[in-house]
Amino acid sequence: MDLNFTAEELAFREHIRAWVADNLPRDISDKVMAAQHLGRDDMQRWAKILGKQGWLGWGWPKQFGGPGWTAVQKHLFEEECARAGAPRVVPFGPIMVAPVIMAFGSPEQQKRFLPGIASGEVWWSQGYSEPGAGSDLASVKTRAERRGDKYIVNGQKTWTTLGQYGEWIFCLVRTSTEGKPQTGISFLLVDMKSKGVSVRPIVLLDGEPEVNEVFFDNVEVPAENLVGEENKGWTYAKHLLAHERTNIADVNRAKRELERLKRIARAEGVYDDVRFRDQVALLEVDIVALEMLVLRVLSAEKSGKQSLDIAGLLKIKGSEIQQRYTELTMLACGPYALPFVREAMEAGWQGDHVGAAHCATAATGYLNYRKTTIYGGSNEVQRNIVAQTVLG
Repeated sequence: MDLNFTAEELAFREHIRAWVADNLPRDISDKVMAAQHLGRDDMQRWAKILGKQGWLGWGWPKQFGGPGWTAVQKHLFEEECARAGAPRVVPFGPIMVAPVIMAFGSPEQQKRFLPGIASGEVWWSQGYSEPGAGSDLASVKTRAERRGDKYIVNGQKTWTTLGQYGEWIFCLVRTSTEGKPQTGISFLLVDMKSKGVSVRPIVLLDGEPEVNEVFFDNVEVPAENLVGEENKGWTYAKHLLAHERTNIADVNRAKRELERLKRIARAEGVYDDVRFRDQVALLEVDIVALEMLVLRVLSAEKSGKQSLDIAGLLKIKGSEIQQRYTELTMLACGPYALPFVREAMEAGWQGDHVGAAHCATAATGYLNYRKTTIYGGSNEVQRNIVAQTVLG
């Protein structure tokens, strides 16, 4: 196992670093570095810049319009984007549904949907969780009834991240109640502008309507929007979840946020506290260990070996690390980490307060990241999966 990058890979990194420096808008990177709120325009502006370069689908093979990069090149691209303060690419289109359409969609579906995803023009949402089906996705009840050349969809999805911006949504729907629950699920692509689709924002503890409820009331969906075969959606869902759980780990963002934590701790005078610095050191060790695990997977792929299916393990450790750095940031900020009114801060109201510039968003991050160990499959469930697949 060789964890060192080759000369060609290091040259690739320098190329990506220079391109990102030239093309990432400064106002967006400033917001990211300060952990400030990103609006739809911020996220989609960066997505379209990547799309124009052909890199929004940076993990795609050439046959579908991607750059055809190796696993290591994809990792280096993600690392340089995070290092420069680029926003995380909204994953639902290029990282989640696109691989499913590539692997299981028809040629017509690939031709119809992939270009809009690759360009960043079309905003996709995820319709998996329901009020009674979160980690247990096999319990989904949203019903799709086949009537001629269309499906009639009725039901509800919840925790739909950024669904208020969605133009299309990929959904797990129940098309059969016979047999095991997993065998009656299908994978359907739904135009969110369709009659009968309604979105209701859910305001979270941090004051943001980041997630939503999506209701389907006799929504007509063309049968041609069914991906793959009817009642085989569970297979496609698992394919997608592997991409989601690996994406959640996001070791490169953790590295960037660790450096932000250190800057705040020094500015607030707590970095010299030995007990606090011990906690920062423990966090850094775990981030390095997570990165080594990622590099091991990449090394195995380079050598043609089958790497262990560790998407669940990456999700567990990555999500726990995210919660820890937001908690330590809160501790470093002290009373300046009290929750704030975002609109007031963006208008400059808190700009002159000591510590406000780098502490005002600490509460938002802390409160928001309580979710990370739950979404994408709760960590309790993931530990069971890891135990079964790794330990037997």
